[in-house]
Amino acid sequence: MTTEDYKEISKSIPKEPGVYRYIDANDVIIYVGKAKSLRNRIASYFGSQKNMIRKTRVMVKMAKRIEYTVVETEQDALLLECTLIKKFQPRYNVMLKDGKTYSYICIKKERFPRVFFTRRVYKDGSTYFGPYTSKYRSRIILDLIKNIFTLRTCNFNLSEQNIKKGKFKLCLEYHIKNCKGPCTGLESQADYDAKIEQIRNILKGNFKQVKQFIHDEMLRSASKMQFEEAQQFKEKLVVFEDYQSKSTVFLNSQNDLDIFFFQDEEKGAFVNYLKVVNGALMNTDTIELKKNLNEDPKELLVFGIQMLREKFNSIAPEIIVPFEIQYIDTDVNITIPQIGDKKKLLDLAEKNMRYFLLQKRKQDVTKANKQTSVERILRTLQEDFQMEKMPLHIECFDNSNIQGTNPTASCVVFKNAKPSKKDYRHFKIKTVEGPDDFASMEEVVYRRYKRLLDEDQNLPQLIVIDGGKGQLSSAVKSLNKLGILDQVVVVGIAKKLEEIFFPGDSVPLYINKKSESLKLIQQARNEAHRFALQLHRNLRSKNALGTRLTEIDGIGEKTAEKLLTHFKSVAGVKRADQESIESVVGKSVASKLQRYFNPIDPDQH
Repeated sequence: MTTEDYKEISKSIPKEPGVYRYIDANDVIIYVGKAKSLRNRIASYFGSQKNMIRKTRVMVKMAKRIEYTVVETEQDALLLECTLIKKFQPRYNVMLKDGKTYSYICIKKERFPRVFFTRRVYKDGSTYFGPYTSKYRSRIILDLIKNIFTLRTCNFNLSEQNIKKGKFKLCLEYHIKNCKGPCTGLESQADYDAKIEQIRNILKGNFKQVKQFIHDEMLRSASKMQFEEAQQFKEKLVVFEDYQSKSTVFLNSQNDLDIFFFQDEEKGAFVNYLKVVNGALMNTDTIELKKNLNEDPKELLVFGIQMLREKFNSIAPEIIVPFEIQYIDTDVNITIPQIGDKKKLLDLAEKNMRYFLLQKRKQDVTKANKQTSVERILRTLQEDFQMEKMPLHIECFDNSNIQGTNPTASCVVFKNAKPSKKDYRHFKIKTVEGPDDFASMEEVVYRRYKRLLDEDQNLPQLIVIDGGKGQLSSAVKSLNKLGILDQVVVVGIAKKLEEIFFPGDSVPLYINKKSESLKLIQQARNEAHRFALQLHRNLRSKNALGTRLTEIDGIGEKTAEKLLTHFKSVAGVKRADQESIESVVGKSVASKLQRYFNPIDPDQH
């Protein structure tokens, strides 16, 4: 979009707050922004370009038109901007890089609710607490709950009617004292719901009420002379106080707090978050914001705050930050602490940020090293085989044929030097009679690449045939029939000396036994052998199971399996009387078996 294009529409752009969208020639939104004044903000893109970074200039140049939406307040603009960014993920916006699946603790909406760990949230009326960024931490909380409160774990429908009818029996959980038997009416709904209420308090961070509840239960049991039960409550109180001491951040104020620390890096920005409820640290997370334009750190932090508070359903009235920001919600207090407990919390967030960035840099280095290693191996393989293209996609074939029975074959696929198991394929030999490895190889190679061509899929750069010159020649025949021999490189690998054969060349290639490229080819060959053998064994077992019995008209594999399971062998079936067989497979099948094993001699009539 040029300055002249902008001048034509500039006077029609309102000065009210709103959200604007840059849209390219393909009607794709490439940038979404918010503004206190739409006219002033959009005008800033078409003024002096001296201080404008290159990416911003490119984005404006790519845009063909501007659309905008006027809203009532700047807060509405912020919310709409977040919604549009998440929905359309524009190319030039700050992107929230967050692919993790978080854990939740669910209190199920049902009579005598279950409490359990989950990674999925359903709109079924149940209550979900979280997300917990640490699965370990969520497990600790759930174990604490189960240690203090005896809850049911079964998924029965404990309706009042079902319990009265006596549909359920006491299970092992009751006998080992992990459940009080609500399924048989041994625990009332009121008592159970009182425990659920305290579990909600634990998950909300309201520890004082929980502590008081356990203490009152201990005194109540003692007053009834139930000293063993009182001792159990005392032990639970100790467990809870121990957990509380490890979870509480000691603050003079018991208000809910959100603490955010910001770190600006060259390629991205990071926001660390601590969620404190009633003095207890309930959650922590660090997100990465990918920068595309020259965003202001203050705006990036506000964006991160909005995303994290929405993600963790936070309504804390106070936010602690490292520097001054203009936050839209005027009801929230913004604090920049210099000393005291709140400063310690901000320092804790900074410490978490340091560890997060340190770990991330280590992971980036490891990832880069792995990529370099893969590239090095494939480059070496490319040079060894004198290939024009790097073999990013390799396929390897093997036949499995033991004593001439159940001939099968396999094709395994390696992408970027790693097995791509979802692309593996098994083949049952269809057109070849008897143990003929050469003809079998010719069949499966033809079938494989005929299908890839029919489905318009990419061909591999390298095809490896497990076997010597004979198997390789058979594969070449099929590739010639399909007219793709000049589009791929095909080699054969002989097992004994690890010789590499090329089509039309009687002299094999010997690669250094320690070479990484040879090890990759060997790995593909071994994987193809394993995969082919797996199907072959399954077929042999299946055929062995149905030996002789499935030859009888009207008896299938499942019926044969029933008979062999009950009578142990075909001989056992033969020895069994009619009545015994009828009890297993019915009268009709029993008659067929009797006629098969005891045929009537026609000379007797």
